[in-house]
Amino acid sequence: MNGDTWDLVVSSIGPLLSGAVRGTIPLTLISFVLGLALALVVALARLSRHRLVSGAARAYISLIRGTPLLVQLFIIFYALPSLGLVIDPFPSAVVAFSLNVGGYAAETIRAAILSVPKGQWEAAATVGLDHRLTLQRVVLPQAVRVAVPPLSNTFISLVKDTSLASTIMVTELLRKAQEIAAPTYEFMTLYSLAAVIYWLICLVLSTAQSRLERRLDRFVAH
Repeated sequence: MNGDTWDLVVSSIGPLLSGAVRGTIPLTLISFVLGLALALVVALARLSRHRLVSGAARAYISLIRGTPLLVQLFIIFYALPSLGLVIDPFPSAVVAFSLNVGGYAAETIRAAILSVPKGQWEAAATVGLDHRLTLQRVVLPQAVRVAVPPLSNTFISLVKDTSLASTIMVTELLRKAQEIAAPTYEFMTLYSLAAVIYWLICLVLSTAQSRLERRLDRFVAH
Protein backbone atom coordinates (compact mmCIF):
# COMPACT_ATOMS: atom_id res chain seq x y z
CA MET A 1 0.00 0.00 0.00
CA ASN A 2 1.59 3.25 -1.13
CA GLY A 3 1.44 6.54 0.73
CA ASP A 4 -1.44 7.98 -1.29
CA THR A 5 -3.58 4.91 -0.74
CA TRP A 6 -2.81 4.93 2.97
CA ASP A 7 -3.76 8.59 3.21
CA LEU A 8 -7.03 7.80 1.41
CA VAL A 9 -7.78 5.01 3.90
CA VAL A 10 -7.12 7.27 6.88
CA SER A 11 -9.18 10.13 5.47
CA SER A 12 -12.04 7.78 4.54
CA ILE A 13 -12.51 6.11 7.92
CA GLY A 14 -14.42 9.08 9.34
CA PRO A 15 -16.93 9.41 6.47
CA LEU A 16 -17.47 5.65 6.35
CA LEU A 17 -18.10 5.47 10.09
CA SER A 18 -20.45 8.41 9.71
CA GLY A 19 -22.34 6.49 7.04
CA ALA A 20 -22.58 3.52 9.39
CA VAL A 21 -23.72 5.57 12.39
CA ARG A 22 -26.17 7.78 10.52
CA GLY A 23 -27.39 5.30 7.94
CA THR A 24 -26.62 1.61 8.45
CA ILE A 25 -27.23 1.36 12.20
CA PRO A 26 -30.46 3.43 12.38
CA LEU A 27 -31.81 1.63 9.31
CA THR A 28 -31.06 -1.72 10.92
CA LEU A 29 -32.55 -0.85 14.31
CA ILE A 30 -35.74 0.75 13.02
CA SER A 31 -36.37 -1.99 10.47
CA PHE A 32 -35.73 -4.77 12.98
CA VAL A 33 -38.00 -3.34 15.67
CA LEU A 34 -40.84 -2.75 13.20
CA GLY A 35 -40.23 -6.11 11.53
CA LEU A 36 -40.24 -7.92 14.87
CA ALA A 37 -43.57 -6.35 15.84
CA LEU A 38 -44.99 -7.34 12.47
CA ALA A 39 -43.55 -10.84 12.84
CA LEU A 40 -45.31 -11.37 16.17
CA VAL A 41 -48.65 -10.37 14.65
CA VAL A 42 -48.09 -12.61 11.62
CA ALA A 43 -46.96 -15.53 13.80
CA LEU A 44 -50.09 -15.30 15.94
CA ALA A 45 -52.21 -15.01 12.79
CA ARG A 46 -50.46 -18.09 11.43
CA LEU A 47 -51.49 -19.97 14.58
CA SER A 48 -55.08 -18.77 14.36
CA ARG A 49 -57.86 -21.32 13.99
CA HIS A 50 -59.58 -19.07 11.46
CA ARG A 51 -58.58 -20.30 8.02
CA LEU A 52 -58.85 -16.89 6.39
CA VAL A 53 -56.51 -15.31 8.96
CA SER A 54 -53.99 -18.14 8.96
CA GLY A 55 -54.17 -18.37 5.17
CA ALA A 56 -53.40 -14.68 4.75
CA ALA A 57 -50.44 -14.99 7.11
CA ARG A 58 -49.19 -18.05 5.27
CA ALA A 59 -49.45 -16.24 1.93
CA TYR A 60 -47.52 -13.24 3.26
CA ILE A 61 -44.72 -15.43 4.59
CA SER A 62 -44.55 -17.36 1.32
CA LEU A 63 -44.39 -14.16 -0.72
CA ILE A 64 -41.65 -12.59 1.40
CA ARG A 65 -39.54 -15.74 1.63
CA GLY A 66 -40.04 -16.59 -2.04
CA THR A 67 -38.90 -13.29 -3.55
CA PRO A 68 -35.49 -11.54 -3.42
CA LEU A 69 -35.11 -8.68 -0.97
CA LEU A 70 -33.67 -6.50 -3.73
CA VAL A 71 -36.81 -7.00 -5.83
CA GLN A 72 -38.98 -6.08 -2.83
CA LEU A 73 -36.91 -2.94 -2.35
CA PHE A 74 -37.20 -1.97 -6.01
CA ILE A 75 -40.96 -2.52 -6.04
CA ILE A 76 -41.43 -0.17 -3.08
CA PHE A 77 -39.09 2.56 -4.31
CA TYR A 78 -39.28 2.37 -8.11
CA ALA A 79 -42.62 0.66 -8.89
CA LEU A 80 -45.03 2.19 -6.37
CA PRO A 81 -44.60 5.72 -7.81
CA SER A 82 -46.30 4.45 -10.98
CA LEU A 83 -49.36 3.90 -8.77
CA GLY A 84 -49.08 7.40 -7.34
CA LEU A 85 -47.34 6.37 -4.11
CA VAL A 86 -43.94 8.04 -3.81
CA ILE A 87 -41.78 7.20 -0.78
CA ASP A 88 -38.41 8.76 0.01
CA PRO A 89 -35.31 6.52 -0.07
CA PHE A 90 -34.82 5.96 3.67
CA PRO A 91 -38.50 5.23 4.47
CA SER A 92 -38.64 2.96 1.40
CA ALA A 93 -35.72 0.97 2.76
CA VAL A 94 -37.34 0.78 6.20
CA VAL A 95 -40.59 -0.53 4.71
CA ALA A 96 -38.81 -3.12 2.57
CA PHE A 97 -36.52 -4.39 5.31
CA SER A 98 -39.31 -4.42 7.92
CA LEU A 99 -41.57 -6.46 5.66
CA ASN A 100 -38.70 -8.84 4.95
CA VAL A 101 -37.81 -9.28 8.61
CA GLY A 102 -41.50 -9.77 9.39
CA GLY A 103 -41.76 -12.64 6.91
CA TYR A 104 -38.69 -14.49 8.14
CA ALA A 105 -38.99 -13.79 11.87
CA ALA A 106 -42.66 -14.80 11.91
CA GLU A 107 -41.76 -18.44 11.35
CA THR A 108 -39.09 -18.24 14.03
CA ILE A 109 -41.55 -16.85 16.56
CA ARG A 110 -44.24 -19.35 15.56
CA ALA A 111 -41.81 -22.24 16.04
CA ALA A 112 -40.74 -20.85 19.42
CA ILE A 113 -44.37 -20.60 20.58
CA LEU A 114 -45.08 -24.15 19.44
CA SER A 115 -42.01 -25.37 21.34
CA VAL A 116 -43.67 -24.50 24.66
CA PRO A 117 -45.26 -27.69 26.04
CA LYS A 118 -49.05 -27.87 25.82
CA GLY A 119 -49.11 -28.60 29.52
CA GLN A 120 -48.19 -24.95 30.12
CA TRP A 121 -51.41 -23.87 28.41
CA GLU A 122 -53.43 -26.37 30.43
CA ALA A 123 -51.81 -25.33 33.70
CA ALA A 124 -52.54 -21.68 32.98
CA ALA A 125 -56.18 -22.50 32.21
CA THR A 126 -56.57 -24.27 35.55
CA VAL A 127 -55.60 -21.09 37.42
CA GLY A 128 -58.08 -19.02 35.43
CA LEU A 129 -55.89 -17.36 32.81
CA ASP A 130 -57.53 -16.71 29.46
CA HIS A 131 -55.79 -17.22 26.11
CA ARG A 132 -54.35 -13.69 25.95
CA LEU A 133 -52.95 -13.72 29.47
CA THR A 134 -51.56 -17.22 29.03
CA LEU A 135 -49.77 -16.11 25.89
CA GLN A 136 -48.52 -12.92 27.50
CA ARG A 137 -47.45 -14.23 30.91
CA VAL A 138 -46.65 -17.89 30.35
CA VAL A 139 -45.94 -18.82 26.74
CA LEU A 140 -44.12 -15.81 25.26
CA PRO A 141 -41.57 -15.50 28.12
CA GLN A 142 -40.59 -19.14 27.55
CA ALA A 143 -40.63 -18.77 23.77
CA VAL A 144 -38.22 -15.84 23.95
CA ARG A 145 -35.34 -18.09 25.05
CA VAL A 146 -35.89 -20.35 22.06
CA ALA A 147 -36.29 -17.47 19.62
CA VAL A 148 -33.28 -15.36 20.68
CA PRO A 149 -30.52 -17.19 18.71
CA PRO A 150 -32.31 -17.26 15.32
CA LEU A 151 -33.68 -13.73 15.77
CA SER A 152 -30.19 -12.51 16.64
CA ASN A 153 -28.92 -14.10 13.45
CA THR A 154 -31.68 -12.32 11.55
CA PHE A 155 -30.59 -9.02 13.11
CA ILE A 156 -26.96 -9.57 12.15
CA SER A 157 -27.97 -10.53 8.60
CA LEU A 158 -30.03 -7.36 8.41
CA VAL A 159 -26.93 -5.26 9.11
CA LYS A 160 -25.37 -6.69 5.95
CA ASP A 161 -28.60 -6.53 3.95
CA THR A 162 -28.87 -2.79 4.53
CA SER A 163 -26.07 -2.40 1.98
CA LEU A 164 -28.78 -2.99 -0.64
CA ALA A 165 -30.23 0.39 0.33
CA SER A 166 -27.35 1.97 -1.57
CA THR A 167 -29.18 0.96 -4.78
CA ILE A 168 -31.96 3.44 -3.97
CA MET A 169 -29.59 6.24 -2.93
CA VAL A 170 -29.80 5.80 0.84
CA THR A 171 -26.65 7.29 2.35
CA GLU A 172 -25.32 4.41 4.40
CA LEU A 173 -21.93 2.72 4.73
CA LEU A 174 -21.67 1.18 1.26
CA ARG A 175 -23.06 4.29 -0.42
CA LYS A 176 -20.38 6.38 1.28
CA ALA A 177 -17.71 3.97 0.04
CA GLN A 178 -19.08 4.28 -3.49
CA GLU A 179 -19.09 8.08 -3.32
CA ILE A 180 -15.47 8.21 -2.14
CA ALA A 181 -14.27 5.54 -4.57
CA ALA A 182 -15.90 7.08 -7.67
CA PRO A 183 -13.48 10.03 -8.17
CA THR A 184 -10.41 8.15 -6.94
CA TYR A 185 -11.01 4.77 -8.64
CA GLU A 186 -9.78 3.11 -5.44
CA PHE A 187 -12.68 0.66 -5.45
CA MET A 188 -10.75 -2.26 -3.97
CA THR A 189 -9.44 -0.13 -1.11
CA LEU A 190 -12.72 1.55 -0.23
CA TYR A 191 -14.90 -1.54 -0.60
CA SER A 192 -12.44 -3.57 1.47
CA LEU A 193 -12.50 -0.89 4.15
CA ALA A 194 -16.31 -0.93 4.13
CA ALA A 195 -16.23 -4.73 4.43
CA VAL A 196 -14.00 -4.49 7.50
CA ILE A 197 -16.40 -2.03 9.15
CA TYR A 198 -19.37 -4.34 8.41
CA TRP A 199 -17.40 -7.22 9.88
CA LEU A 200 -16.55 -5.29 13.05
CA ILE A 201 -20.20 -4.30 13.56
CA CYS A 202 -21.30 -7.93 13.14
CA LEU A 203 -18.51 -9.09 15.46
CA VAL A 204 -19.75 -6.77 18.21
CA LEU A 205 -23.33 -7.95 17.69
CA SER A 206 -22.25 -11.61 17.76
CA THR A 207 -20.50 -11.04 21.09
CA ALA A 208 -23.60 -9.31 22.47
CA GLN A 209 -25.73 -12.21 21.22
CA SER A 210 -23.58 -14.74 23.07
CA ARG A 211 -23.81 -12.76 26.30
CA LEU A 212 -27.57 -12.40 25.98
CA GLU A 213 -27.97 -16.14 25.42
CA ARG A 214 -25.90 -16.90 28.53
CA ARG A 215 -27.96 -14.40 30.54
CA LEU A 216 -31.25 -15.96 29.43
CA ASP A 217 -29.87 -19.44 30.08
CA ARG A 218 -29.77 -18.68 33.80
CA PHE A 219 -33.57 -18.69 33.86
CA VAL A 220 -33.92 -22.04 32.12
CA ALA A 221 -34.08 -25.19 34.21
CA HIS A 222 -31.71 -27.98 33.14
